[in-house]
Amino acid sequence: MKAYASVFKLRLYTGLQYRAAALAGIATQFFWGFIIIMVFEAFYSQASAAQPISLEQLITYVWLQQAFLALIMLWFRDNELFQLITSGNIAYELCRPAQIYSFWYAKLLAQRLASALLRSCPILIVACFLPEPYRMTLPPDVFTFILFVVSLVLGLFVVIAISMLIYISVFVTMSPMGSLLMFAVIGEFFAGAVIPVPLMPGWLQSIVNLLPFRYTADFPFRVYSGHIPMQGALMGIAIQAVWLAALVVLGKYAMSRALKRVVVQGG
Repeated sequence: MKAYASVFKLRLYTGLQYRAAALAGIATQFFWGFIIIMVFEAFYSQASAAQPISLEQLITYVWLQQAFLALIMLWFRDNELFQLITSGNIAYELCRPAQIYSFWYAKLLAQRLASALLRSCPILIVACFLPEPYRMTLPPDVFTFILFVVSLVLGLFVVIAISMLIYISVFVTMSPMGSLLMFAVIGEFFAGAVIPVPLMPGWLQSIVNLLPFRYTADFPFRVYSGHIPMQGALMGIAIQAVWLAALVVLGKYAMSRALKRVVVQGG
């Protein structure tokens, strides 16, 4: 455990050094946040029927999405790990007295946390003081906020478990871009990053609910706004835990199979 904690701390401290990149990311995310909110505001102003989620809740949903982008997006990657696999330098990783899956998991966790810590607080603070209708609202009560934090953390663990499958697939494909694009496009859509899940047609929501992606972003954000009631939130958190366990077991199994077939040439 000391090895995993050490790599986590080292990668976290390293990631916190990139403040200029964080400032650029904050500006970009504010830009996209305003654009997305304007689109939904225009849609709601012309809607003739009641929508399944209020505009106020949807605006909060968008700002949470922008603030925690580093925690939820599957295209957020570590090119160093891709390089290790495709170049053959994975041999150095195999010499470490640690499990590669857990070692890489700690790296990815620290990388996402560092980026989110630098960006999330400024975005959330500013969004809470914006004029109407762009203002982000606070959760209904303290217990709802606690459920949101728990669901967001579990969602982060699920995202990393899914990301590990992307890196493992590169052992077979030897091309990171194909796996990355496929997982990123599918994951982003089914997580509600393109269209919020409540605005999807019923038949599509039934498919979304069968996949783990919505539990990485859509679920915690709707818990925060109170759109998902307390009982539904508790059940969703249990489902997140089940998905996390299943994805980690699958990832470790796939990693062990991939490492058995690794051939490193050279001298």
